[in-house]
Parts: sequence; C-alpha cells; structure tokens
Amino acid sequence: MVESGVYRHQSVLSQEAVSGLVPASGGRYVDATFGGGGHALAILEASAPDGLVIGLDRDADALHHATPLVQRFPTRLKLIHSPFSQLGTILESLQVPAVHGILFDLGVSSWQLDQSERGFSFMRDGPLDMRMDQQQPTTAAQLVNTLPEGELANLIFQLGEERHSRRLARAIVHDRRQNPFTTTRQLASLAERVIPGRSPIHPATRTFQALRMAVNGELEELQTALEQAYNALLPGGRMAVISFHSLEDRMVKQFFQNLARPPLPPGCDPRTPDPPSRLRILTRKPVVANEEEVNRNPRARSAKLRIGERLIPGEAAA
Repeated sequence: MVESGVYRHQSVLSQEAVSGLVPASGGRYVDATFGGGGHALAILEASAPDGLVIGLDRDADALHHATPLVQRFPTRLKLIHSPFSQLGTILESLQVPAVHGILFDLGVSSWQLDQSERGFSFMRDGPLDMRMDQQQPTTAAQLVNTLPEGELANLIFQLGEERHSRRLARAIVHDRRQNPFTTTRQLASLAERVIPGRSPIHPATRTFQALRMAVNGELEELQTALEQAYNALLPGGRMAVISFHSLEDRMVKQFFQNLARPPLPPGCDPRTPDPPSRLRILTRKPVVANEEEVNRNPRARSAKLRIGERLIPGEAAA
C-alpha cells in the first residue's frame, strides 16, 4: 500500500539514520535499500532544493510503486533496479564519481512480509519463495527440497542460529520424500511440531530467516556492498547501516573497526607503524530504538544503527 508515493511501512530508526548522514543542499546520496521510499523521501526533503538521491532496490515491485515519488522529484530522484552489491558499477554508469552519504536498511521490509505470494512470512500461507528479486532462479522451496541433510542443518544453524537445526533438517528430509515442501504453512507447521520448548518467538522464525538470507545471498551482498560504499564516499562522507541480525551487525562492526584501526599485514615487523585510519566511527555503541518506538513497532527491537565517516587523508580518527 502506498501513501503519497511511499509505502505505509514503518522505517526503524529512520530519523537517527537520516540525520546521521547530515543531508544538505547540493549533496549526493544513495539509499541502497529503497523499499517503500521513506528514507529517500526524508533525505530529499532535508537536502532541498537540489540534493540528489539515487535509490537502489533488487525488488522491482518497490520501484514500480515509487512512481508518485519520482513524479514529485523528477530531477532529484533516480531509481535503479539492482542489488546494492552493484553500487560501484551503478555510480560509474551514472557518472557520479562520489557521494556525500549512503544508507543501508537491511533485511526484509514489513510490506514484503505482508505479501503472502512472496513467501517471506509464515504468518500468511503462500508459496515458499522468499526471493527479493523475482528474476533470480533459486527459491526457498528448492533449497528445502534439494539440499542434503547436513548442508540444510548447517545453513539453518549458521544463518538462523537455530540450535535445533539438526533435528529440524532431519525432519524436513524425512517429510519431503513423501510431500515436497511448497508452502510457508507447510514448513512452519513442521517447525512447530519438531522444535521443543516455549520461546517468545515462533519456532519457525530462525529457519525462515536463514532460508531468506541464503536465497538472497544477503551476507555476501553486504560484504561486497560495504567495500563499494566506502570507496564511493567523498572525504567527510558518511555511511549509515541499520541491521536486524547479529551476523549482519557483526560484519558492519568489524568492517568499520578495520577501517578505523587497520590491522598490520600478516608477518609484518611489529615495529612497523600502524596503517593510517580511514574511517571515524560515530557510533561507539550501536544506536537502538527507544521504548516508545519498540512499542509502536515491535520490529524495532532488534535494530542496530552504526554510522561511520570517511576521513580526509591525514585526519586523525579520534
């Protein structure tokens, strides 16, 4: 659903993330996860009258519904159907050598979860799909129905941090011999039956998360995108990343730390001076949602925001 060209989607930590970029007139910005356009709109308004926003999204549906926003800002908003791992190539094709700020809002959006035909949520029955880009070939059903038991267990454990992954994988392999998995309800029902104990989260939550991340190669995409985003920043430019998963947040944290305090190459003489810092970390601890936002939007509970600023050559990080 769209309101004024923007999906009715509650962006988490939106004010903190956008203000952290310090948008200004004449600036160039990238919303690497355009989604419903809420962040892009906030940046456009803050960078008036002539700031430029380049919005990327691998989900063509998001861009299709953004027409009213494009009509509102015809010269200031450019939308590209692409995963954010192609950020460098896209900026080069647009002849934008560098930008003042880049924003990532990772994971799946609430409006994607609401579309049962996309298969992201076990709360609504639908095909076991989970592809953010409908043009990509592999679906969650294909992974569930074809991966060997050990690989399936490892995937659910590593990406979903599900401690009952081996028990669940064993049950999946047993059941799929008779009836291949085709729907979200089918897989969620199995998780309810197999995963023991009582937990505040649904038994299928971690498994669905793991499958979605695997289908869309989310960690690999993020690692590539972070490198390209830093390289695309002007000195003094800022990068803001909102994550909802511990593995993603850990990757962002380590990436920022390695730029702020670059490690010496392996085997290097310990007396060698430390490499110069290339990033100032502006969030020593990740920014999290306050109680009011969590009450308004429970999804905000797991959100973490980190912001870094590319240093001017020779500038100290502290």
